[in-house]
Amino acid sequence: MKDAEYMERAVKLAARGLGHTRPNPAVGAVIVKGGKIIGEGWHKKAGGDHAEVAAIKNALRRGGCGCTGTAGTTRTDGTGNRILKGSTIYVTLEPCSKPGRVGACTDAIVAAGISRVVYAIPDPNPKNRGKAKRSLAKAGVKCDRFKGDAGLLKLADDIVCDFRKHVTTGLPYVTVKLAMSLDGKICDDFGNAKWISSADSRRLTGSTLREIHDAIMVGAETVRKDNPSLLSHGKRNDDLIRVVVSKSGKLPKNAQVFTDGAPNKTLVFDDAKKALVELGKMGIVSVLCEGGLTLARSLAAQGLVDQWLTVVAPVVIGSQPIEKALRGKLNVDESFMTCGDSFVTVDFKRR
Repeated sequence: MKDAEYMERAVKLAARGLGHTRPNPAVGAVIVKGGKIIGEGWHKKAGGDHAEVAAIKNALRRGGCGCTGTAGTTRTDGTGNRILKGSTIYVTLEPCSKPGRVGACTDAIVAAGISRVVYAIPDPNPKNRGKAKRSLAKAGVKCDRFKGDAGLLKLADDIVCDFRKHVTTGLPYVTVKLAMSLDGKICDDFGNAKWISSADSRRLTGSTLREIHDAIMVGAETVRKDNPSLLSHGKRNDDLIRVVVSKSGKLPKNAQVFTDGAPNKTLVFDDAKKALVELGKMGIVSVLCEGGLTLARSLAAQGLVDQWLTVVAPVVIGSQPIEKALRGKLNVDESFMTCGDSFVTVDFKRR
């Protein structure tokens, strides 16, 4: 295997931590020796082992050493050093060199006897950025920036984009998801938006997207009209925070977001920007805004949207209620996907 293949594995491991590590970034690590992976790990939760330490402990367990200490630390004896001596650790993010809730990863790498570090993305945190190489060099450990596949670097960077914004601005990274008809509507003339998008796209939002974000935000009208749970439909995410923006604060007390017994209490704010500021103080690094044109416009007007995710459905609503909208099957010719525009053909039939 080559460097790119090991880093690709580290990126896949890092993605497992998305939605669970706040206020820390999601990071993955793979340890290689003699052309074979001997250990791997990812950061699972703030206060727990960072990816590098998790991978070191995994390597020692695989090697039958059993030389592991408490979270954030590594205890190695002669056996442990023999297992890891001459190995290379591939990490999606530059190892931290300053201790925080747990010890510094550079110290753990040195103590374990690892000989080389390859990382994909420099740490956005000013306290650590660019310091790992100097720290490791003092102990004779080589440290290199991964210079392989650009697409792989983009994936690694995407995983920490929310952390980058939070650690530099104090605000969460905000993604706004909207479903839109071919005639440019996100709801019908009666204010109904359920359902414009297909079951497949709803599953994407309800499972994958909710699993990897720290918080889900909607407007008051979404709660009043749709009564959504906002919980993940797939793998359960007990770390998820639900947020409702309501100027009046008048929301149905029996709404699912208040009564379904989810681990975290649903938070209500009277202003979108105020909500993001407070969420940032709480350590929330990523927010998915799912519902409400008013809310989306408010976020956009204040320059608070980092990413727009638009689902264009093969539907022409016109002045009809959604249930009577003209629907069709969408066929996309990939050869015409240029300059951000999608040229599509739509086969229509009445429902």
